[in-house]
Amino acid sequence: MGTNGKHDFASLLDDLFRAPEPEKDFEKRPTIPFDYLSVADELHSGRIKVANEAAAEYRDIAAAPEMAFDALLAAAELPPVAELPPIEPEAIARELGLEKLKAVRDFSRVRRDFAFRNHPDRVAPHLRERAIQRMQVANVLIDEAKRRALAKVRS
Repeated sequence: MGTNGKHDFASLLDDLFRAPEPEKDFEKRPTIPFDYLSVADELHSGRIKVANEAAAEYRDIAAAPEMAFDALLAAAELPPVAELPPIEPEAIARELGLEKLKAVRDFSRVRRDFAFRNHPDRVAPHLRERAIQRMQVANVLIDEAKRRALAKVRS
């Protein structure tokens, strides 16, 4: 540990402060020059031989790239495409469950819950426009149902 034979925390810290810094060691290492242009020239010169199977596969892909892409897509295990959320008022009304609501305070809760799940700031960028439409339809439906509920309470 420490230079005086102590095995305490202070001597450990002293040893750490005296240790060489890794950045300085890195600068002292010799570097190997690498000429990328000469490597590219060597690859294109034809002096490097490529296995026949690899060359044939490369030629096949270069001849019909769209077929190679289709083969890659077929081999990939892609998740199923999810359906877009509906924007029809009937479907949104069913999702909101407006027919079950009786108390006026429930409408605010339903609006918050729907906004939490469907707000444009909370969905993927490609679904934002659809989320805006869904929020607008839901707000209109909730406002109409709330007005009808208030009218029933007053009469």
